[in-house]
Amino acid sequence: MPAPHLALPPNDRVLSLFTGWTRAHWEALADRQLEALVPYATPGLAQYRLPGRNSSAGVVADGLEGFARSFLLASFRIAGASGEVDHRLVERYARGLTAGTDRDSGEAWPELTDCSQPMTEAASIAIGLHETRPWIWDRLDVDVQERIVDWLWGFVGRRTRDDSGRLCQVVTEQFLASVGAPHRQEDIDGGLDRIDDWYVGGGWYSDGDGRTFDYHVGWALHLYPVLWGRMAGGEDGGRGRVHQHRLARFLASYPHFFGADGAPVHQGRSLTYRFAATAPVWLGALAECTPLAPGLTRRLASGAVAHFVERGVPDERGLLPLGWYGTFLPVTQAHSGPGSPYWSSMAFLGLLLPPEHAVWTARERPLPVEESDQYTALPGPGWLLHGTRHDGIVRLVNHGSDHTPMEGPAGDDPHYAKFAYSTATAPEAGEVAWQRNVDGHLALLAPDGTASRRRGILPLHCSGQVAASWHEAELPGVEGEFRVESTSVLHGSWEIRVHRVQVPADAAVREGGYAVADTALPEAERGDGWALTRTGSGLTSVVVALHGWDEATGVAREVDANAFGPHSATPYLQRAAESPGASRLFVTLVALTRDAVHPQALREAVSCAVTEEGRALIMFPDGETVSV
Repeated sequence: MPAPHLALPPNDRVLSLFTGWTRAHWEALADRQLEALVPYATPGLAQYRLPGRNSSAGVVADGLEGFARSFLLASFRIAGASGEVDHRLVERYARGLTAGTDRDSGEAWPELTDCSQPMTEAASIAIGLHETRPWIWDRLDVDVQERIVDWLWGFVGRRTRDDSGRLCQVVTEQFLASVGAPHRQEDIDGGLDRIDDWYVGGGWYSDGDGRTFDYHVGWALHLYPVLWGRMAGGEDGGRGRVHQHRLARFLASYPHFFGADGAPVHQGRSLTYRFAATAPVWLGALAECTPLAPGLTRRLASGAVAHFVERGVPDERGLLPLGWYGTFLPVTQAHSGPGSPYWSSMAFLGLLLPPEHAVWTARERPLPVEESDQYTALPGPGWLLHGTRHDGIVRLVNHGSDHTPMEGPAGDDPHYAKFAYSTATAPEAGEVAWQRNVDGHLALLAPDGTASRRRGILPLHCSGQVAASWHEAELPGVEGEFRVESTSVLHGSWEIRVHRVQVPADAAVREGGYAVADTALPEAERGDGWALTRTGSGLTSVVVALHGWDEATGVAREVDANAFGPHSATPYLQRAAESPGASRLFVTLVALTRDAVHPQALREAVSCAVTEEGRALIMFPDGETVSV
């Protein structure tokens, strides 16, 4: 059910068996979000100065962001209705374009300078202008058109961030080209050439050099080139076919990222964009290159949006706060302002498809996880996905995405560094919890308790139900780096982690499972060689020692550290420090499930033997044996 403060049409369970949503639901949600912004507009409507933490770019840039990103939503709503919308919506954004480019209005937008945040917003305005050309651009006074061109022209020849930001320049200058304005073709070609360097196959791009794999691949690295193709028309030099082919390959596995409750896997940065994760499925239909059935496209997209709506998004004001469900700043970045969540406007791309299109008229089809248990290997990003039909949870096992820069000091981020993510959990991301670094992590522990980090993840293997990677761990006050080589083996809702670790002298070792979060304190249980935590709804995280661990276990509790609830808890295993250090083998069963769990029975039913060569032989209750 939607939150009580949001009025939506009646559900249609004939057309949309799984979600009940129709095009009318999408239009109603778009209208509510757009109307809710009006009280926060500046007098000339050029900025929306929304409540919430300001970004590092400042209040004026944040006001532009609110305008530009909501203009995307307005443009899809206007164009999707062939202009047959409340005339005040069209007038609001036409007035905003007029005031924002008038240097004497008191609301003028910041100039476009090298690597600046307004570059991203300029691209949104360019897309919105292209999609609404008959209803907005063509009706603007010539002097206003010229001012808009002058402002967008600030992009020409500028230096952008060397990541998906290159594509903001591509679409902005292509819009300039489409209206006969000055532009640099080499900027457009250079940006499109650059993303080829980041393509790793299978439809996957890293967002810049290195191994930054996240939802930006869909809502930016695929989205911008395809929308550029819409602007370029038949003059794309054949690039459009390449981008469509890559998008099709990406979409073939993309439904495996969504749980039966509609939730996307909670991984990566900019998660405050929420249901923008659905943008690429609509994009595939829009570009006529999708491998997905129309009913699956709508079921995935409607399910994801409904997931948030049912959990109070947008809020009572009709706004999208910085966070996941409610306000939660650890899922944001310093450049995230109050208008940042409105990148979710890209989720409404489907409105550009006419009401009679099959994505709106076909009956919904189930997600993969609603049909059977699923295993999906993605060698490009180094990920395994496993979904279980009985509880609808999808889990992502990470052996390849680290968001670590190629040059300079290595950083880490809880939304990239963990071994596993899911549709039902989030990593502990509060500052104190991230320093403790218990969940989803194999840590070397210094005598003072400082935990090693997982930086520079280097993939070794990813296929079938097995993936492996290694990284170098460091500890303060201890010379050298210590190799940690990790392999994950999937079996239903279980993940078996096999770690070969160079353990320094006097360092303990700890491994944490998934953090589960709730509005109430999660339950916790411990026994010899196992620990579990459980929410009030029955979501259970468990870790079971199979080899190399002491009997010592624990549960780490946090408050206000998790996007899924104020109380969170993580089960963990630990081995005491020894002197001297040694090379050691650790084997752990990690599970996240809504089933009843009996950890001691698991410990007895799943066994691990170590061969003379040091290989781990894992034997499952069904007779399957895996050698790692």
